[in-house]
Amino acid sequence: MPVLSSTLMLTLLMGVGLLFFLRAASKDRTTVVEVCSSRPPLEVLDGLSNWLLQRGWRAVAGDPERQLLRFEGQVQASLPLALLLSGLGAVGAAALGLVLRQLLPSLQFWPLLLVLLGPLAGLLYRQRARRQEALELRLMPPQGFVPTTLRLRAHRDELIAIEQELGRPLNLQSDGALLSSPI
Repeated sequence: MPVLSSTLMLTLLMGVGLLFFLRAASKDRTTVVEVCSSRPPLEVLDGLSNWLLQRGWRAVAGDPERQLLRFEGQVQASLPLALLLSGLGAVGAAALGLVLRQLLPSLQFWPLLLVLLGPLAGLLYRQRARRQEALELRLMPPQGFVPTTLRLRAHRDELIAIEQELGRPLNLQSDGALLSSPI
């Protein structure tokens, strides 16, 4: 009996881990970063705007006084991740069903039907990860010899994509913290 109760405890901990993973996978990761460029501001803003529009973002607002542009886009959940989470949920539910069947043999095969709850993990992730995201570009005053400084506020993954794809063509430079941080 002590082996089964410790197995039950480990199985429940695995379920808790899955819940925390689901929560982290759909967490808002909005970040603010400043990027500089040696190119003129209009060239940089035009390049960024065109790139964002090609990726499905749409311009929704602009404030010339604050030198701010705002874009919005619909973020979709990752289908491979949803399938992985459904599989992990099914395996975890099956493990819990097996442990419950061993602890309570009078239930017969009914605890094994918990495996049908597995796809709920993928559905929950897809619901929480699908959301409207915003990206803000703000042109900052020139600093020294750098003609263009932008403050970008967006999802961390989008900022990394900007840095990787537009860094060289637009000569964008930041402190590199986005690419070097593990999360």
